[in-house]
Amino acid sequence: MKRFLIPILTAILSASALAQPAPVPPPDTVSVTGSGRISVTPDRFSFNATVQTISPTVEEAVNENNRKVAAVIAALKAAGAKSEEIQTSNFSIYPQQDYSQQQQGKLPRVVGYQVSNSITVVKKQVADAGRLLQAAIAAGVNQTSGLTFSVSDSTRGRDEGLRAAFADARAKASLLAQAAGRTLGPAMTITEIGSQSPQPPRPMGARVMAAVVAEQVPVESGTEELLFTVSVVFALK
Repeated sequence: MKRFLIPILTAILSASALAQPAPVPPPDTVSVTGSGRISVTPDRFSFNATVQTISPTVEEAVNENNRKVAAVIAALKAAGAKSEEIQTSNFSIYPQQDYSQQQQGKLPRVVGYQVSNSITVVKKQVADAGRLLQAAIAAGVNQTSGLTFSVSDSTRGRDEGLRAAFADARAKASLLAQAAGRTLGPAMTITEIGSQSPQPPRPMGARVMAAVVAEQVPVESGTEELLFTVSVVFALK
C-alpha cells in the first residue's frame, strides 16, 4: 500500500507547484535625483558686540567693563531690542604680561588685566540691524563681529522648492527614458533628501573696531538661496 502512496503524493505536489502563478518580475525603473533652488528674503539678523577693557587690577577692569556693558545693553533696549533678544555669549579675563625681560631669565611680569564681555543680539526685522549696531558702538562697544542674516521659518519656500526639485527629477528621468527608447511611467517612490542653504550666512566682514560713529551703520540683507533635493524612482514602459 505504501508503494502506491509515494507516486500519488509526488503527483499531487507537482500539480500544486504547476498551479501556483509564476513570480512577476519587478517593473523596469529609473532612479534619479532632482534639485530646486529658491531665493528667499531673510527676516532675522544677529551680531556679536564686545566690550574690552584693560586696567592694572582685575577689580578695576571688571568694574569698568560692567559699567560699559550695562550702558550698551541699555542703549540696545532703547533702540528697540527686547530683553529676550540680548544674550551674554562670552566673558573672559586675561592677564596682560610684559615679556621684555624674559631673555634675562625672568618670568613675564603681569602689567594689567583685559576683560571682555560679548553680547549676541538676535532679532527679526532686518531693517533694525544698522540702528542697533550703531547704538551698541556709540554706547561703548569696541569690537563687533558675525553680522549674519537668516530665514527664521524653515518652511518658507519649501513647497515651491520641492515642486521644482521633483520637476527637475522628472525631466532627467524623461531624458534617460527617451535615450533608452522607453516611455516614462509614474513615480514609484519619492524620497526627500533634505533642504539646505548652499551658501553660509552672509557676514559683515571680519571685525569692526570703532569708538563712536556719527551715522547709522549701513547694512544690506540681500537674499538667501535654499536648496531642496529629492530622489525619485520612475517606472519605465
